[in-house]
Amino acid sequence: MKKVCIVGCGGIARVHAKNLAGEAELSFVSRRRESAEAFSAEFGGGMVYETYEEVLESDVDGVVLCTPPDVHAGQVVAALAAAKGVMVEKPMCVSAAEVAAIAEAVKQRGEVPLVVAENYYYKPSLKLIQSLLDQGYIGAVQEVEVRKCFSQVAAGWKSSYGALLEGGIHFVALVSAIMGTAPERVVAEFPGHSAGAPERHSLTRMHYDGGARAELHYAWDSFSPTKGVFQHSRVVGDKGKITFESNGIYLRVASPAHKKLYLPGFADMMGYGAMARDFVDCLQERGRRPHSGFAEAARDLDIVFSAYKGL
Repeated sequence: MKKVCIVGCGGIARVHAKNLAGEAELSFVSRRRESAEAFSAEFGGGMVYETYEEVLESDVDGVVLCTPPDVHAGQVVAALAAAKGVMVEKPMCVSAAEVAAIAEAVKQRGEVPLVVAENYYYKPSLKLIQSLLDQGYIGAVQEVEVRKCFSQVAAGWKSSYGALLEGGIHFVALVSAIMGTAPERVVAEFPGHSAGAPERHSLTRMHYDGGARAELHYAWDSFSPTKGVFQHSRVVGDKGKITFESNGIYLRVASPAHKKLYLPGFADMMGYGAMARDFVDCLQERGRRPHSGFAEAARDLDIVFSAYKGL
């Protein structure tokens, strides 16, 4: 069983620890030792380290970085240099310069796995959408519209980042997975934005080779009685369309060739279990390409950074 250290013991770390428990031998490190000790007690009594540097000098096979985004790049580069596999929480980093630094580390240590914890790439709903597209039920994709607008207070370190980068990146990944390629052009609007403050509302339009387009409407400042649930998105092809609940609860296909309502499933609806297994598989089989790796994260972040040029 591979040895994995959870770095940063907060809310999302608990999700990863639950899914990795039994799949890997877990250890823990956090800014507050008490947090790491509490996780150790909850998830099997694994080793508690004093510092991240101590982790990198140990015999662990991989690290799961559940730390704030501004320290991701340095921690990823250091882990790869120490030949430790990495799963890093989204967003992978916060600037184009940091993407370049990670790219160089990946180039130098190509055999060491880097998984970016973008769980949307692992969601059953996305896999179903991709399967329906592969079967040609709606023909060639012409338009994608994704909407997720709700009210969220950005507390702690999240208050320093824009909503599109911190939360909207999930839906950027969703669009990317559906389109299967990077856009040629990105333009964005930020309703209600105040100069010097992190944005909380964005409308991002992506234009693709051949005329296809995608639009993402994402906001943390919009009232939603269902808190963002039961908002709908769609994929329009030249032969029909797929309409889906934006979180992936259900979807409906409407075309002359196929009309059906689907429930993708609730067992691992958010994809965290599949993502944990992918990381462990990558640790066990060096050189194996993850479903959500550097290439996908770099493409998605480039869309966000291009959108932010409109601020």
